[in-house]
Amino acid sequence: MSDHSPPGFVLSLILVALFIPPTATNFTFPWFINVLFPPVGPEDASAVQYDVPPLIIVPGHTGNRLEAKLNKPAVVHWLCVINTNKYFTLWLNLNTFLPIGIDCWIDNMRLVYNRTTGRNSNAPGVTTRVPGFGKTYSVEFLDTLKLTGYFHTLVQFLVNMGYTRDETVRAAPYDWRMAAYEQEEYFDKLKKLIEEMRVTYGKPVYLLGHSMGNLYILHFLKQQPQEWKDEFVQAFISLGAPWGGTVKSLAVLASGDNYGLALDPLKVREQQRTTSSNPWLLPSRRAWPEDHIFISTPTYNYTYNDYRLFFTDIGYEDGWHKWQNGKDLLSDLPPPGVEVYCLYGAGVPTPVTYVYDEGFPSSQPVKIVYRAGDNTVSMNSLSLCREWKDQQKQKVHVIELPGTLHLDLIYEVHAIENIQNILLQNHSQRQTDSRR
Repeated sequence: MSDHSPPGFVLSLILVALFIPPTATNFTFPWFINVLFPPVGPEDASAVQYDVPPLIIVPGHTGNRLEAKLNKPAVVHWLCVINTNKYFTLWLNLNTFLPIGIDCWIDNMRLVYNRTTGRNSNAPGVTTRVPGFGKTYSVEFLDTLKLTGYFHTLVQFLVNMGYTRDETVRAAPYDWRMAAYEQEEYFDKLKKLIEEMRVTYGKPVYLLGHSMGNLYILHFLKQQPQEWKDEFVQAFISLGAPWGGTVKSLAVLASGDNYGLALDPLKVREQQRTTSSNPWLLPSRRAWPEDHIFISTPTYNYTYNDYRLFFTDIGYEDGWHKWQNGKDLLSDLPPPGVEVYCLYGAGVPTPVTYVYDEGFPSSQPVKIVYRAGDNTVSMNSLSLCREWKDQQKQKVHVIELPGTLHLDLIYEVHAIENIQNILLQNHSQRQTDSRR
């Protein structure tokens, strides 16, 4: 199917998606509204600053565009494109989520896992790239039509403060299908970008991550000598970090997630199971008691100690090997060795156990057990950054934002105001451990 479908098809998809009920995987109506129609930040900052510190944004899972070029030996449907002369948008292109188009998209988007090397590669005949490294457009809007806003609100707010896109505020997008252990080239580019900005602007750089992007930043900082961090990194601003994983990743791998669109989760699951990032996000032993039940079925209750059985029972043996490859990267949750501002939502019902009937794993949960969190990541995981206060000499500031959803951390006014205060160095010790 061509990636250039009539605009009416896109509009139809949007209208359908807007009126679907919330799914069992906890994607909610407000989430889709915020992404589709991002709020606009204040046009007038209290005081425009012209000497702002350099900032690099690292997005979360699915948080930047991906492009592809095709020269495939075969296609899954006769309407799918087999060859392209140039790169086209693979994520996010809303046209591809139409019937038939979804099959083409899954076949282009999927990864092929090699158990011997422990690495993934693209499907045969598919070449992918991450557009816009060092620029913000790829994380501001996920599609070329600018219908699906992500970091746009925050970036525009920063511009109103005195930042300049692609100069003092830049982004480091990556192939979020893959876990950090497959991203050596990316981390080399990130290091060079940090060093370049440090030299250009004469100041150490702030690193800001959202969701899984924080795990990328932490893994990166773990690899750097302390002398380098002291010279090049001013601070690490984390938004909604799943430090101890997220229970939702188990449900995604078991029965799929439809991204809040009018799609069959089991169909999308075909692609989601090919990633290494989804298994990497499984709940960690550090965040949860060993006897906590994450997935409950009529025949078995799965805890942390049952991951291998879980992957066997859902028919996804590769998932076990991928999890094994990545589980030790951050299992000890090492302190980053730089000043940290750890912001997260709190007090929002968040899935901690998914209950299935006899249809598991080819059916959706019939019940979800909730506890406090940000609607995607539980408090057990979000709050682990508190441990660093006693593990490093650099300050660790923990800021809870009650009622703020996981994705709304980059839209919600209190979160953005906190980010502004941090960057302008107005963040006082009194605000540490604040609960607004």
